[in-house]
Amino acid sequence: MRLRTAATVAATCLGAGAAAVAAGRYVSGLALNPRPNGPALGSPDREDDPLTVHDTAAGAVTLTRTLASLRPGVYGLSADGCHALLGPVLATTPDSVTRRLDRVQEGAPVTGMPVHLTPEAYAGDPQTAHAIAYRDVEVDGELGPMPAWFVPGDRSTCVIAVHGLGTSRRQPLAVLPLLHRLRFPVLVMTYRNDAGAPRSPDGIGHLGDTEWRDVDAALRYAVRYGAERAVLYGWSVGATMALRVADHSPQRSRISGLVLDSPVLDWQSALRGLVRGHGVPAPLVPLAIRAAQGRTGLHAQRLTDSAEPAKLAVPALVFHGPDDTIAPWEHSRRLAELRPDLVTLHTVANAGHQAMWNADPDRYEEALRRFLTPLM
Repeated sequence: MRLRTAATVAATCLGAGAAAVAAGRYVSGLALNPRPNGPALGSPDREDDPLTVHDTAAGAVTLTRTLASLRPGVYGLSADGCHALLGPVLATTPDSVTRRLDRVQEGAPVTGMPVHLTPEAYAGDPQTAHAIAYRDVEVDGELGPMPAWFVPGDRSTCVIAVHGLGTSRRQPLAVLPLLHRLRFPVLVMTYRNDAGAPRSPDGIGHLGDTEWRDVDAALRYAVRYGAERAVLYGWSVGATMALRVADHSPQRSRISGLVLDSPVLDWQSALRGLVRGHGVPAPLVPLAIRAAQGRTGLHAQRLTDSAEPAKLAVPALVFHGPDDTIAPWEHSRRLAELRPDLVTLHTVANAGHQAMWNADPDRYEEALRRFLTPLM
């Protein structure tokens, strides 16, 4: 049952107060511990509105026509047992969109299959996705060991990659070839509640409020094994965690730069976007937000302090754009305007949350290369 229907029924049967609590718990579950095999939150299509494969041909796949399937760029096509890399739009009809099928990585799309578009363009691991050698390692966090991929490199600066909401450590695979060409060692981490990582005591995420300590553990790991400096590279709440580490970590002097993709700089705005995206009726949105806040114990000041412009002490590259409906880009724009000495904002149009690379990989990677070169 879609949340819109569930909330409406609950409001009728139980009253607005009980419905808000139910909606808040439901949405916080989706927002703070989303399905690992579903579309990323803020991905081009909504979780309850999958696309359908209408046809497949040599080098192409035809999907339901939606605003999502029409988006320019490169995306993953995901379904149970299937993952493929989709390229640009080749043709459209009033009901369908045909996109280039660049690579099938798992299974195969077949006619009638329900699928999602996801910013996670690649499946597998560094070796299977890009033929890049890596080692499986474990980072010791406060809740226990967390699996990670370590890609060796010649530089003394290590890039620590932190995925975002509703994605996995496969998300950084999109930029791994560039980082590898630049000869950075890269630590692609997991954190609490990820597959293979320890669960948090309450089993849900906290938008970086507690998870940042796992990133701090990854920073300690990198330093222990030879890194002199580190660049923290985070998507969505991974960017929130990076900011928290840069503000609070005892090892923060080792951080030489931040890369923030679709950063969640205001958790209340992000939750409002998630609530609306899952169909909660407008009158219940404020109540649902409060219910979600009560469940998680989130407090605005604790999360937003680290995003204050005055707190920033190292160069930061921010990828963000006006089409992000989860993390409003106005906060990134404000950060860049108030700290032009340290912040470079790379504006990306027509890109959903966490899909800045997907919209234009070449421009994204050139901006990333220019930023990272002085930090080598």
